[in-house]
Amino acid sequence: MVLLLVVIYITFISLGLPDSLFGVAWPLVHLDFGLPESFGSLYSIIIAFSTGGVSFFAGPLIKKFGTGWVTAVSVILTAIGLLGISFAPNIYVMIACAIVSGLGAGAIDTGLNNFVSLHYKAIHMNWLHCFWGVGVTVSPLIMSVFLKGGEWKMGYRAVSFIQFGIAIIVFISLFLWRKYDKREPESAVYVQDEQVKKEKISIKKMLLSPGVITGILSLGFYCIVEFLMGTWGASYLVNARGMDVDKAAQMVSIYYGGIMIGRFISGIVSLKVNDKNLIRGGASILLLGVIMLAIPNEITIYIGMLLIGVGCGPIFPSTLHSVPLRHGAELSTYVTGYYMTGAYTIGFLTQVVFGYVATALSFEIMPYIMICIVGIMLVLVEVTNKKTAKEIVNG
Repeated sequence: MVLLLVVIYITFISLGLPDSLFGVAWPLVHLDFGLPESFGSLYSIIIAFSTGGVSFFAGPLIKKFGTGWVTAVSVILTAIGLLGISFAPNIYVMIACAIVSGLGAGAIDTGLNNFVSLHYKAIHMNWLHCFWGVGVTVSPLIMSVFLKGGEWKMGYRAVSFIQFGIAIIVFISLFLWRKYDKREPESAVYVQDEQVKKEKISIKKMLLSPGVITGILSLGFYCIVEFLMGTWGASYLVNARGMDVDKAAQMVSIYYGGIMIGRFISGIVSLKVNDKNLIRGGASILLLGVIMLAIPNEITIYIGMLLIGVGCGPIFPSTLHSVPLRHGAELSTYVTGYYMTGAYTIGFLTQVVFGYVATALSFEIMPYIMICIVGIMLVLVEVTNKKTAKEIVNG
């Protein structure tokens, strides 16, 4: 099981690599293609539909083909999509290739999150997302090297080669996935509903289960913060704080590095602290970071970017790790997909609206909007905790 866990961690690096490329490259991409900066919102929503749509249907695909095969094919799709973007002559080809990459990412995200939540403890879920943090931290640094010469396409190409290498590793490991896909869940204690094993539960009934809707909403408001930082963080630093494009890319990398650090630490802390308290602690640090970001001083911006990342660290993995505990192992594959589809939809739609609003008004509004978003998220988290209090056990 340890060898498979190593493969899963490496695969999650591949999930993170593409996620931060667009946001740091866009301040240059829109100039090369002669597009308004706000067009990034439309681009993002198109990718959201491909990523979120696959997350919604990933459950049945995984049940039919197994987590290993779905993951391997998905990594190949992300690599092909990134390579295509590196040769894109215009925005239309770039969008088409990004859709291919997004389809792969959505399936990887749902499949691996559910697999780890079923078969491993909370520490491994946090460290899984720590390795996503490795990917999103490294790729802006790779891109920043090429941005200095205006060669953003070469940045995409370099990352695509890494993706192809990871895809080979996943294909070689398929025999491990087949062995463990059929095992019963080993981690934690799960709420089991015997009726679930005897009859199919409708999507509507699953969504109306206690805490599902509010859980999706709380994760969605977290995704708003993460997506705003990933897509518009560099634009905020360039437009509102006057930074150079390559330096803004490095600053975004600090944010993603904070996520990586936060998830490594929360993985260790999760041995003594349950999921809901990890989420509360992360949200508190996140709020402090956003307040620091609002102060027009380079030092506080550095600190704010780092704290936002550290605060984001435990929220996503801890929420997903709690899904089987909240809603039952038998439903977790499907409900995890609903959580992610709903959350991504909320996050992407909001970042689309923000892109147009910030371009029309000013990117100065970004940290203040994020403060409000974090406040709403905290309320939704507590409502979800209350609705599922009888079913949650210490993760």
